[in-house]
Amino acid sequence: MSRLLVLTAVLSAALGAAFGAEDQPPTLAIGSPAPDFALPGIDGKTHRLAEYSSSPVLAIVFTCNHCPTAQLYESRIKKLAADYRNKGVALVAIQPNDPEAVRLSELGYTDVSDGLEDMKIRAKHRQFNFPYLNDGGTQAVSRAYGPKATPHMFVFDQARRLRYEGRIDNSQRESLVKIQDARNAIDALLAAKPVPVEHTPVFGCSTKWKSKQASQLAELKKLEAEPVRVESAAAADLKKLRANPTGKVLLVNFWATWCGPCLSEFPDLLTTWRMYRRRDFDFVTVSTNLPDEKAGVIKALEKLHASNRNLQFASDDTYAMQAAFDAKWEAGVPFTMLIAPDGKVLYQKQGEVDILALRRVILGHLPDADYVGHRAYWAGQ
Repeated sequence: MSRLLVLTAVLSAALGAAFGAEDQPPTLAIGSPAPDFALPGIDGKTHRLAEYSSSPVLAIVFTCNHCPTAQLYESRIKKLAADYRNKGVALVAIQPNDPEAVRLSELGYTDVSDGLEDMKIRAKHRQFNFPYLNDGGTQAVSRAYGPKATPHMFVFDQARRLRYEGRIDNSQRESLVKIQDARNAIDALLAAKPVPVEHTPVFGCSTKWKSKQASQLAELKKLEAEPVRVESAAAADLKKLRANPTGKVLLVNFWATWCGPCLSEFPDLLTTWRMYRRRDFDFVTVSTNLPDEKAGVIKALEKLHASNRNLQFASDDTYAMQAAFDAKWEAGVPFTMLIAPDGKVLYQKQGEVDILALRRVILGHLPDADYVGHRAYWAGQ
């Protein structure tokens, strides 16, 4: 049995024993006091429940980076924070997921995962105007509150008794919203009136508890077991590649075994493909090594577990091969191009890519018929 498989089995058993067969803790009951917390924020400070004691209402929303539903609620959470700040309402966001329990296949709609450094990146990119705290390390606070999905809102009165928990509103697509549940609860508390509806269901991505770490390891083991192949590519093949007849958004990376920057960025490019491969996205690498260096190319790709489509120059006329793909490409490797299904160049980089910038361009051009609004989110609209 492989070491990874043994580790997976041991971890699964240990986590199962720690959390029991049912790893979803009960959601905090209406009327309960707010569980205390002391959590690290994206600002480098530790935030505690007590620092919000002067606020007449405290709204705590459990949300995260990777979930597409949570992403579509970010602007609404920002607006909640802004609209009620002058009324004394404190809004705090807590990230509950253990990033070691999030599979790559669950990152198909995001540029980053759910670690604290990733949270800092997202908050800066989307200009969050509220505290964003991380509970992914121990998940002790999240288990005390019991969020079922992201986002999940908890609204407390001045005495810090829970008066509302559930959804923010009644539709993940903002244009379809008809009931402002969280706002209704906050407004009622500010007016010293009973909350009209104390509980609503939530909809989004399930909380990634530590007991799901084994699934991430199992996925990685499966990915690394996929076969690695290399095809020879003639000039005509490169011309066809540049035209992009795949019907998908296509990422093409030219590299070589002797190129340090190429090997440095390769893992991030491979991870990006693994994140988006279930969508209309494809990734092709082209080794510029000469044909008689194929053994070295295969060895390098196998070490990287690069099971995407891999090509290698079929000719020793490097310049002719360059020109076949792009007559304007007159430098070396790495060279990366992102191509739309119609052949339009969406991103191009001579040298190492900015992986976050690249991922955001990809996400901004992937079709979102399966999740309307997501493409606009990444396109900055």
